[in-house]
Amino acid sequence: MHHTHTHTQTHTTGGPQPTAPTHHFAMRFTSTPRGARLARRLVSHRLDAWGHPYASPLNETLTLITAELTANAVHHGHVPGRDFHLSLTRTAPGTYRVEVTDTRGERLPQTTALSEADPDDETGRGLLLVAALADDWGCEPRPDGPGKTVWATAGSPPHRPPTA
Repeated sequence: MHHTHTHTQTHTTGGPQPTAPTHHFAMRFTSTPRGARLARRLVSHRLDAWGHPYASPLNETLTLITAELTANAVHHGHVPGRDFHLSLTRTAPGTYRVEVTDTRGERLPQTTALSEADPDDETGRGLLLVAALADDWGCEPRPDGPGKTVWATAGSPPHRPPTA
């Protein structure tokens, strides 16, 4: 069964100014190439609905990151009968965190020395792309069971007024 959790909330932090609305999308997908494609499409759609059009740099960047992380979950993190979980959360205005959780904890992605990939290898470049596109990324053990969460953050650069 797939679950979708989407909400927009305004939080106050004790002061008179409310913080920006929080956007969060989460869903489970079958650990198949079709599930990975659907996850990628839904992230792009959700970002568009949140004001980041399909052709915008932020939407394209986060969609590519999602494609790589979900493909890795299907290819390297697949456990028969188990789904992967994806979440997309706005962490600050214009900045989002994508998390992909699978149930295979013993196959952790290499987070160092990615540039040492053999140019003749047919696989293993997905995380090079994530590292190049993301502001930050990493991997951590799944807190509520076996597996891992691979995450990446990306944001649009802040608007700066032109200098004279």
